[in-house]
Amino acid sequence: MAADGLKEELNCSICLSLYREPMSLRCGHNFCQDCIVTVLDTQEGSGVYSCPECREEYTERPPLVKIRKLCNIVDNFRSAHQEDAEVFCTYCDSSVPATKTCLHCEASFCSKHLKNHSKSGDHILTDPTTSYEERKCSIHKEILKYYCTMDNACICMSCWVAGDHKGHQVELLNQASEKMIEKLRESANKLNSEIQETEKRI
Repeated sequence: MAADGLKEELNCSICLSLYREPMSLRCGHNFCQDCIVTVLDTQEGSGVYSCPECREEYTERPPLVKIRKLCNIVDNFRSAHQEDAEVFCTYCDSSVPATKTCLHCEASFCSKHLKNHSKSGDHILTDPTTSYEERKCSIHKEILKYYCTMDNACICMSCWVAGDHKGHQVELLNQASEKMIEKLRESANKLNSEIQETEKRI
């Protein structure tokens, strides 16, 4: 839920997707570079330019300002929430969308087949994905369950108990993820406040 709220704030209002090379107009609204350039190009012959969001008008083509901090926030969000292509149930004959993927079994399940899946704690269910290797430790080939706060790394149980991260302070991966999302949201809010303050001074 928290991730959904942050994603909405990081979506371009023109293409409705995560910003790509976000650029800002003088009014403070942000858009993907390609999206806003296309809009301004279509307004070229009208004699007036306007923001697609607030409709503020400009007599000359407005300059676009790249917001580097926003670029970093979007890149961090995108890498933390890779959008997988549609994943289908491993056990259905036809293409039935999966509702969950088990990282232990390396299989995806529709709601029907999920009922028969093991309830063991070793079987970690996640949103549908085909990226199993990215979610397993490259050394021990175990599922990444923890986040080492000392080394800022995702680790498995063996890393924590007997590996390079033995004795380090760790958190459950989903709890660490929620904290990171909250930090990103605070950074986005702070950035928006700074933009508005700069516009007032201008």
